[in-house]
Amino acid sequence: MDDAETTVQLLGRIRAGDQTAIESLFQRYSPPLRRWAHNRLPQWARDVADTGDLVQDVLLQTLKRLETFDPRTEDALQAYLRQAVMNRVRDELRRHRRRPGAVELDSQVIADAPSPLEVAIAQEAMDRYQEGLMTLSPSDRDAIIGRMELGLTYEELAEYLGKPSAEAARKGAQRALAKLVEEMRHGR
Repeated sequence: MDDAETTVQLLGRIRAGDQTAIESLFQRYSPPLRRWAHNRLPQWARDVADTGDLVQDVLLQTLKRLETFDPRTEDALQAYLRQAVMNRVRDELRRHRRRPGAVELDSQVIADAPSPLEVAIAQEAMDRYQEGLMTLSPSDRDAIIGRMELGLTYEELAEYLGKPSAEAARKGAQRALAKLVEEMRHGR
């Protein structure tokens, strides 16, 4: 695969029946999606569903059905895949809650897993975060995702965002984060 080949070009190759284009998209999107999804699945549920397996399954299922996907921007597929992963994480959490394992309780043991209230609060916060993130401009969203979710250094973030310096990337990420906090406070 030519590294300069765009996602849109790869999607065109898929529509033309090129199976190697599906493999190229899988290789391109698998590592960043695994990093993005890593903390989306709570620790207590990671024993039930491995994050890497979950992402791989979502990619395989989604990439099989890309003939009808119409990307409006180069980042559209990434957003689509993230939403598919988030939906799968939610499905896993629902499935896990419906079928808890039978465990004999020992009144002397203090639970280290989050309480149902903590899980509900965390889910609500995640929903507010996702909703707030979607209200931001694509550049602000990219700055937050690059810094907070992908863990890029400011130097890497500057390159990722096309900023002239690490300091410019830092300031841009701070401004974007302030906008996100405001959106999360007020919600829509």
